[in-house]
Amino acid sequence: MKRLSVLMVGCGEIGIRVGSSLSQQGWKVAAVRRDTTKLPAAFIAHAADYTVPGNLDFAESLAPDFVVATFSPFDRTAEGYRTGFYTAMQNLLRGLGGHRPRHIIMSSSTRVFAERDGGWVDEQSPLTTTDESAQAIIAAEQHLLGSGLGASVVRFGGIYGNPGGRLLARISRGQICPSRPVRYTNRIHREDCAGFIDHLLQAAAAGKSLSPIYIGVDDMPAPRFEVESWLADKLGVAVEQGEDQIQHNSAGHKRCANKALHASGYRLKYPDYRSGYRALLGL
Repeated sequence: MKRLSVLMVGCGEIGIRVGSSLSQQGWKVAAVRRDTTKLPAAFIAHAADYTVPGNLDFAESLAPDFVVATFSPFDRTAEGYRTGFYTAMQNLLRGLGGHRPRHIIMSSSTRVFAERDGGWVDEQSPLTTTDESAQAIIAAEQHLLGSGLGASVVRFGGIYGNPGGRLLARISRGQICPSRPVRYTNRIHREDCAGFIDHLLQAAAAGKSLSPIYIGVDDMPAPRFEVESWLADKLGVAVEQGEDQIQHNSAGHKRCANKALHASGYRLKYPDYRSGYRALLGL
């Protein structure tokens, strides 16, 4: 029987986790990134910059059964987001040429939603018309979903799980955000991030129909102050209440419902921040 194949475009940590899992299950994994030295030996490596027109033209000859696009901004400007997402998606679809993969999955962001006042959003909620960087991500989503190819977009919340992450480093210094005004945050452990993409690929490979949009978050949106205070307590850190407290990012102030994720049959390994951070901290 023919081995299933996948092309991982922008194969960073999440892509490597997904690809490694698939490789262990017998899939043929090809991966694209500028620096291929960090890719596992089992991957078929392709050194390319997906933001450069023509650099993905080899994709058609690979004829992958599935494609996973985990793009990132070229830089933190609106133009950097447009290059890293919309231009990248244009290059990917052009590179596939006449080949029609069975399904393409794009990693996106909950930043695309319009909600900024702490309300609930789901897969059908309105998208922002004011955040230029998020609009570049939306443009990439729409370009993919309007391509006529089988495709799904997963809008992930804040991905955590790195022991050396900036949040834990900051809290270790006794710096946390203010308690007021309340600002909700949404997150997903990196193992569940990769696990959900893997789950969707397996479902598509089994012939199941996928939704066009998923929200990739855990079951527990929580105030940022609550999360950081809990972490400070677990780290045994005395928090300084003062002018050096970290300010809120209003763009993240929403509560994301993961209805489609649960409807897909995926079961979160870490359904809330407490279980995820306990595992990370070895508690």
